[in-house]
Amino acid sequence: MTAAREYQHCAELAGTAGDPAEGTAPPARHWFLVEHPGPWPRQALAGLDPAAASALGAWAGEEGARVVLVRRPGRRDRDAVAPGRRWFRVDARPGHEDVRTGIWSSPAELAAAVHSDGDPHPDPLVLVCAHGRHDACCAVRGRPLAAALVADDPEGTWECSHIGGCRFAPALVLLPHGLTYGGVTPADGPAVVREYGRGLVVPGLLRGRSALPPAVQAAQHHARAVTGATGVDDLGVADVDSDGRPPGHTSWRVTFHHPDCVIEVRERFVEVDRPLTCAARPAGRIRVFDLVDTRT
Repeated sequence: MTAAREYQHCAELAGTAGDPAEGTAPPARHWFLVEHPGPWPRQALAGLDPAAASALGAWAGEEGARVVLVRRPGRRDRDAVAPGRRWFRVDARPGHEDVRTGIWSSPAELAAAVHSDGDPHPDPLVLVCAHGRHDACCAVRGRPLAAALVADDPEGTWECSHIGGCRFAPALVLLPHGLTYGGVTPADGPAVVREYGRGLVVPGLLRGRSALPPAVQAAQHHARAVTGATGVDDLGVADVDSDGRPPGHTSWRVTFHHPDCVIEVRERFVEVDRPLTCAARPAGRIRVFDLVDTRT
């Protein structure tokens, strides 16, 4: 059994184990996307000018943001030489959704972009993690999904660097709402994106919304199951209450409105005898949110 596992990728192992995906969207109230054709190093921002990377990192720490590199799927666009590259600054907070964009040609322009007004970008952005140097599953599973999506939406689709949760590859992020999906197949991907364009989510594949804390993401997952709500803006958070117990034992009671629903979940950590990423050989630990109670 041990020898066989050496040939299995982390997403295969997680799928076999049935790892719950709810509550695993990467935490990010804001996103900043930097067009960069690659190749991307394992730590993607190391591929940028050090001063620009430092400025972006400082801004991300202050704003609770995630910075990712993006590129167009396919070799042709990656190898093309352009006079300037795009940046996108995204506000993913509920009720504040917004995308601004601009062009950068120098490290100084890139560093300044996080504070620039930019231009409004009214269309959704579709990100697929395809960061093979960070995790093999992201490349093996992400690139076919990106190819399927770019055929359906060539302007809005981008490959992106690592966002987290490699074992749920391929990772699909829909902005500005920060909706993060896992395990989306190339056959199903275009429909997921089209539903987003209609203001709807596909609950069975949704890991969570990045601007919400993990426990609230998990609670919203269960609230959608109980109420049948599928609107992107359904189930806004009215109140969150924690019992204050130590990590691994904490319970949260989350009150949603539209429609009214109260969900209680409890956090626990589970030791697993397998790596959680293709690049990590030691066994890992996963966080799980168990459903405790529902009231509607």
